[in-house]
Amino acid sequence: MFCVKKPQGGWRIVHAYSKLNDATIPAQAPILRKDVIIDSMAKSTIYSALDLRDRFYQILMRESDIPLTAVSTPSGMLWECVTHLLRSVRDFAPSYFDDVFVHSRAVNGKTDVEVPKEHLFKLLGLMRNHKLYANLKRCTFGASQIPILGCVVGKNGVRPDPEKVRVISEWPTLSNVKELRQFLGLATYLCKYVENYADKIRPLSQLLKKEAEWKWAAECQ
Repeated sequence: MFCVKKPQGGWRIVHAYSKLNDATIPAQAPILRKDVIIDSMAKSTIYSALDLRDRFYQILMRESDIPLTAVSTPSGMLWECVTHLLRSVRDFAPSYFDDVFVHSRAVNGKTDVEVPKEHLFKLLGLMRNHKLYANLKRCTFGASQIPILGCVVGKNGVRPDPEKVRVISEWPTLSNVKELRQFLGLATYLCKYVENYADKIRPLSQLLKKEAEWKWAAECQ
């Protein structure tokens, strides 16, 4: 067991549950693809984002199993639980693990202020009924755009998260294969926004080949 510091402060306890996981029946709920969630928000004008606090700790566990875990439940359990409980609002409030994204627009004679209020009322009512709690400090309500899964979604479309673009553009010169893999891991996450991405990173891909000699040339930079 060890602890990892959280970005917002506090500590997260980490356990090795390999044997317990092997004996656990995995959750069968499929995880929505990122592009499906983002595409469902097309043409919306007002957005909200809710972060479910404490993630797995909101899910009650069978009392006899508590001594076996003490800390958390598998991630699939959280996903299956949240998607099932919030299924009736999925059309305007898709969820991704412990994040719920609400997208609204004026429709049927109602304004883009009235519709978001109705959507949030329905969502928060469901959360109250099922005892799902949000972290208010990490929630956004009635915004013209919101960050979601590495992107920024708004009424004018989807664009890469400026913070991730900044990190990529300011990345220091790479000195070994390990650093290159780390860089490409982040860059590939935003590759859909880069024209001819595969051609642009070809010099870097060559350095990943098994027998390749590490030589950082101008074309790599």
